[in-house]
Amino acid sequence: MSDLRGLYQEVILDHGKKPRNFRQIAEPSRHAEGYNPLCGDHFTVYLKMDGDVIQDVSFQGAGCAISTASASMMTAALKGKTREDAKAIFERFHRMVTGAEPADLEAMGKLAVFSGVCEFPVRVKCATLVWHTLQAALEGKADAITTE
Repeated sequence: MSDLRGLYQEVILDHGKKPRNFRQIAEPSRHAEGYNPLCGDHFTVYLKMDGDVIQDVSFQGAGCAISTASASMMTAALKGKTREDAKAIFERFHRMVTGAEPADLEAMGKLAVFSGVCEFPVRVKCATLVWHTLQAALEGKADAITTE
């Protein structure tokens, strides 16, 4: 298990240092801003929708390694998914990182690297901020999302 944790830490650090989809989409269909006032994590999520399908998703901003890696991996996981798929993935992700129920790591795919976050409750907001921001963008909410 310690080998697996080490691998998970490496993946999170890699995405934290070299985030994928870190850019603003030209003429996004939707976007939303999220902010954690306690730690200063601040992200904007951009969506390019084709009907109900997420054609492209990206983010910009700054945060800790966990929040940046979560944003990076979220964008990679959701391209080409429907709005409902994204909601279902978010719900499974949220249950996993909060420890609400045992995670089906195989079903989580690459997002399983965040399974250990539930052992550090203070870091749950780091992992979920960008996901809540995504939900706000999908719902067309104009107000900034905050973790407080």
